[in-house]
Amino acid sequence: MSAAPPPPPPESPVAAAAGGGDKVLAAAQHIVKSLATSKNAADDMIRILSGFDNRLSQITSDLFPSPDLAADSDERGNPLWGQISAAAFDAAEQLIQVWDGTPEALVFEATEDEVAEYLSAVDVAIEHLARGSGGGAGGAGSSSSSTAGRAGVAVQLAMARLEEELRHLMVRHAVPLDPTGLFFSLRRLSLGSMDDLDTSSEFDAATPHSIDVAPETARGGPLVNPFEDQVFDPVRPEAVDDLRAIADRMARAGYSRELADAYCGIRRDLLDEYLSALGVERLSIDEVQRIEWKHLNDKMKKWVQAVKTVVRVLLAGERRLCDQVLSVSDELREECFIESTKGCIMQILSFGDAVAVCPRSPEKLSRILDMYEALAEVIPEMKDLCLGSSGDGVISDVQANLDRLGDAIRGTLFEFGKVLQLESSRRAMTAGEIHPMTRYVMNYLRLLVVYSDTLDALLDDNADDQIDLARAEDQDQEHLESMTPLGKRLLKLISYLEANLEEKSKLYEDSALECIFSMNNLLYIVQKVRDSELGKILGDHWVKRRNGKIRQYSKSYLRISWMKVLSFLKDDGHGSGSGSSGSGSGHSSSRMSIKEKFKNFNLAFEEIYRNQTTWKVPDPQLREELKISISENVIPAYRAFLGRYGSQVDGGRNSGKYIKYTPEDLESQLSDLFEGAPGPANHSRRRT
Repeated sequence: MSAAPPPPPPESPVAAAAGGGDKVLAAAQHIVKSLATSKNAADDMIRILSGFDNRLSQITSDLFPSPDLAADSDERGNPLWGQISAAAFDAAEQLIQVWDGTPEALVFEATEDEVAEYLSAVDVAIEHLARGSGGGAGGAGSSSSSTAGRAGVAVQLAMARLEEELRHLMVRHAVPLDPTGLFFSLRRLSLGSMDDLDTSSEFDAATPHSIDVAPETARGGPLVNPFEDQVFDPVRPEAVDDLRAIADRMARAGYSRELADAYCGIRRDLLDEYLSALGVERLSIDEVQRIEWKHLNDKMKKWVQAVKTVVRVLLAGERRLCDQVLSVSDELREECFIESTKGCIMQILSFGDAVAVCPRSPEKLSRILDMYEALAEVIPEMKDLCLGSSGDGVISDVQANLDRLGDAIRGTLFEFGKVLQLESSRRAMTAGEIHPMTRYVMNYLRLLVVYSDTLDALLDDNADDQIDLARAEDQDQEHLESMTPLGKRLLKLISYLEANLEEKSKLYEDSALECIFSMNNLLYIVQKVRDSELGKILGDHWVKRRNGKIRQYSKSYLRISWMKVLSFLKDDGHGSGSGSSGSGSGHSSSRMSIKEKFKNFNLAFEEIYRNQTTWKVPDPQLREELKISISENVIPAYRAFLGRYGSQVDGGRNSGKYIKYTPEDLESQLSDLFEGAPGPANHSRRRT
């Protein structure tokens, strides 16, 4: 047994500071300095003594030598060390039991000193448990074994207490989620695209016509993260140190499993609440498939926002929290991050899977594209968050979900093509105006161009597309070969639309109205192509060919509608306007023939006027060009005929019955054409 330590020297700084009054502090200083053979050993002893009496934490180890790892184990064989250690454990055990006897009280709601004392007591108990029966010296083996058993019980009580304290701290200091502050500014409305695509009347199979929507309003730049200059901490910063102190001790005591279970359970529950606040519900595939499109559309929009919010805000916050609280173990940190966030991620993915297997319908395409792009955008960020190999499974699930959404996009485009081919409504547009299907399809295709990068990556250059497009005789083959996958698919869809419109034009009994219908619809297609990115994709050659077809329709209309009218104004050699030559009977016959011509002209013109004022040419430029073309053909011919033969009729009996219009009257009447008048027009404007 070693000799008793000498009395503390009078010049001891601790003793001097005590002014001779605090003998306990001075004695403890002397004991530590006498027994400790290294600075590390001194620090251990000070910690144990502090657990016995908090005042002893004032002891300084500055006067002790640097760490000496070779000698660090010697002092624990000293009998006096054992006595001090046992006393410290007795005090620690007593403190742990006192707190265990008051389960309604919480350590971390007590004063800072009380928290520090309790944590020191836990440290002492853990250290005694770790030493086991080797903590004593000489013949104290049975006593040490008994102490180790007591330490095990104390540690068990402390761990149960700390686990409960951990749960309480995380719940009490959880930061509530404000969805209005977290939701990103959606400058794209996507095919809000499709919200503006009217679902009425004719084109049911593909969700019919739409008002004209500028693509710029449908989808702008990427989503903006309002947290670029700040972070979202799921737990208030003042609680993090306490949580880390608990986690460190539970891990050192061998309670990592209990720590992980408690930590992950609380974080999972809180993430569920966050998802609910973001509007992400837990829905089965059957439930999703039964939701009406209007409500499903809203849920899909919320999902797009939620995906980015979850990854960039919530998961990033969980990553930081894990790193801060569970710094004691890299393995524990990775395990807890994956386990606590997996449920949240799977809930997000389950909705994506449900949407991916829903029946294909064109109005869903833009929303699915938004979902695809949102998920694709955050996958690299998720890989950065899931640092260890334990996250590989989650990343694989996310990638698989993305692939299924991609399949849904390809399938929906395929179904859209089938709809265009099979749509067979038999009701003609009464005024020859633009068909709802034309409006819907062209606005649909214009808006799809916004997703060109994504769609180019998803669409394959399949052989069927190549065969179909190679048959397009009016397509510039060199430009066709340089087209992107999306460009070829768009060209194919427009060709389906044109073929369908050609079939619908045959529903008209009036061939002139058939021309008006074809002109209106083809011009609308050309305008939508020319005024958007579709023009670059399809090329100038395509546009020029369609403009040529529009001119052909215009000429056909003039020939069909006005050839018969103009035939009544032809000069058949009835004589000069003076009517002075020829026999009386011949002159009479000529006058009758001229009257008949005027009469037939009036009837034919009035029939055209009555019908074609109800026809509609929506484009003002085309409407005016048609009127000008008609005037250039009709007015000069009528003026010439009237000037040549009008005198043979005018002034005679019932002359107003035959010469009903002046050239100016006709020009005024022609200005009423193609305005889409609701009923029979009043054509009483004639010369008086």
